[in-house]
Amino acid sequence: MKSNSAIYKVFIATSLDGYIADINGCIGFLDIFPAPEGDDMGYNDFIDRVDAILMGRKSFETVLSFGIPWPYTKHVFVWSNTISDIPEELNSKVTFVKGNINEVIDHVHQLSFYNLYIDGGKTIQSFIQENLIDEMTITTVPVLLGEGISLFANSNGLKKFKCVANKIYPNGMVQNRFIRI
Repeated sequence: MKSNSAIYKVFIATSLDGYIADINGCIGFLDIFPAPEGDDMGYNDFIDRVDAILMGRKSFETVLSFGIPWPYTKHVFVWSNTISDIPEELNSKVTFVKGNINEVIDHVHQLSFYNLYIDGGKTIQSFIQENLIDEMTITTVPVLLGEGISLFANSNGLKKFKCVANKIYPNGMVQNRFIRI
């Protein structure tokens, strides 16, 4: 159950047709229009406003597959009911959590993390279904994928948000920030 002081935020990119990955789960379309030189497109400001990251197993495995040093400065909780092995070098940076959404939230809150970056398709969808997302920053990449993993698949019922900021980048991407109303 969500604490009154908890805030759950999304920072993600989608294709024009609302997909966060292609039909094979690949996110290569994100590299078609590289970020402007020296511009993190708001990521550092966003990450400065969260206590920790809660991501799903597939997102965790995708980040590991990049073959780069661990990119997160905040503690990462990986929501998975199937895996529990953390690479040794990440033992102090990653915690696996399991259970239903309320059990996961309770566990993270017990560790005093309340302002969370929610990442990963199924994880975001679970939070949207429970009407728990407070803020979404969505960067739209100007490509049509036609099919793939939809950001808003299975979102049951009307959810109301207000656009509070937007920015058009020189690379053609558009970023909108929404808050729940």
